[in-house]
Amino acid sequence: MTDQWARSALDLHLNIDRAHGLRAGLEQALREAIRLGRLSSGSRLPSSRILAQELGMARNTVSQVYEQLAAEGYLTARPRSGMSVAPRPDPVPPPAIPLASPFREPVTGFDLRPGLPDLSLFPRQAWLAATRQVLHAMPHTALAYGNPHGHLELREALAGYLGRARGVITTPGNIIICAGYTHALRILCQALNQGRSTIAFEDPTVLDYPALAGKTGLRVSRIPVDGSGLVTHHLSDEVAAVVTPAHQFPIGVTLSPQRRRDLLGWARRTGSLIVEDDYDGQFRYDRQPIGALQGLDPETVVYIGTVSKTIAPALRIAWLAAPHSLIPALREVLRFDETHVNGIDQLILAHLIDSGELDRHLRRCRARYRQRRDLLGRAVAQQLPQARLSGVAAGLHAVLHLPGTVATEAGLVDLLTKHGVAVDQLSAFYSRRAAAPLGVAIGYTTPPQHAYENAVSALITAIREYLAAG
Repeated sequence: MTDQWARSALDLHLNIDRAHGLRAGLEQALREAIRLGRLSSGSRLPSSRILAQELGMARNTVSQVYEQLAAEGYLTARPRSGMSVAPRPDPVPPPAIPLASPFREPVTGFDLRPGLPDLSLFPRQAWLAATRQVLHAMPHTALAYGNPHGHLELREALAGYLGRARGVITTPGNIIICAGYTHALRILCQALNQGRSTIAFEDPTVLDYPALAGKTGLRVSRIPVDGSGLVTHHLSDEVAAVVTPAHQFPIGVTLSPQRRRDLLGWARRTGSLIVEDDYDGQFRYDRQPIGALQGLDPETVVYIGTVSKTIAPALRIAWLAAPHSLIPALREVLRFDETHVNGIDQLILAHLIDSGELDRHLRRCRARYRQRRDLLGRAVAQQLPQARLSGVAAGLHAVLHLPGTVATEAGLVDLLTKHGVAVDQLSAFYSRRAAAPLGVAIGYTTPPQHAYENAVSALITAIREYLAAG
């Protein structure tokens, strides 16, 4: 039931909802009238006796409402003048804040940018079955805050899996579960930041990673990459070097055996650390995957892996296997870090590893990705004799090298855009774009399966137009 109260002097109507009681209804009606400006600052209200008579309420009820709103700052008592609306600033609408751009801008055509697996291969049935099993079997204590270093079940599963599949030598106590690679890199940089320390990154690499290290207070050096991987003789007194030895991103080369020995020698000689980003080490197509660098010296190499390329980045699960000497510093960083991974998802992933479902999923992915890589390779070989494809032995992407210089890159981008093809320009990963070779990084696992052949066809057409124009 709703009552309406009218005062001719103010021409104001209060809609009083009695469903939750007279007092609550009157409080809400007066608040709304003041907030919306129907009762302006300084407006006098009738005495509690008069208002009680007009509304058919007890005077004590109205007095209590007035006292409550005065305590909240809506009303003010003026000596011998009764109750009035308290002064309030003119409402200023907050500035419109534009929606944040997505981390990965969507494209309307063919998305051949590197960085994603084939999301249609996500093991939905296996994940669902594992979820049911985990929820049925897990103790109630698993729903508590949990260990900030990660669930023991997942760390135990990873220690066994990484040793078997990647040659990593570690224990559950040396593994920390992180919310993606960027989180792992951030806490590592924070743990390494001792005054004016310097950390080395490959050049080229994803530019956000050196920028992140700089945000933590570390100085950053950029070390060039050639056909054998990181050029190790450019390293000096850095506290650590971040490398992608199995499949350098974005060039796609593998760190040569001699460079692996040189890199480890540098780290032992200087007391530095090597940070191994093994982002797609499980995907090698022409021979067995190369074992992790960490297996050669577990006390010198920090190993970082993730499910972002093997299952899906939306899971936000990564892991960091660190030397014993670094664990106390990492745990100290985690004391003040609330970026934890969903505990149930950790248990589900542990179940997938222990049951063998992760291995089966990876075998399916390797077969699909090999087919896609081969289709791209044939198309380039047959239709783009002036171009060269590299980095195809492993991973989820390849690099298409083109004749010319980066100065002509704008024309290439225009033609790709015209044909609705999105790729990453190779120059976007270099610290000095002008020094980059002309080429594009092609993520052949990104498009859905039904669109892949058309995506490759559109890419080839655009590149052929570019080469013909040159």
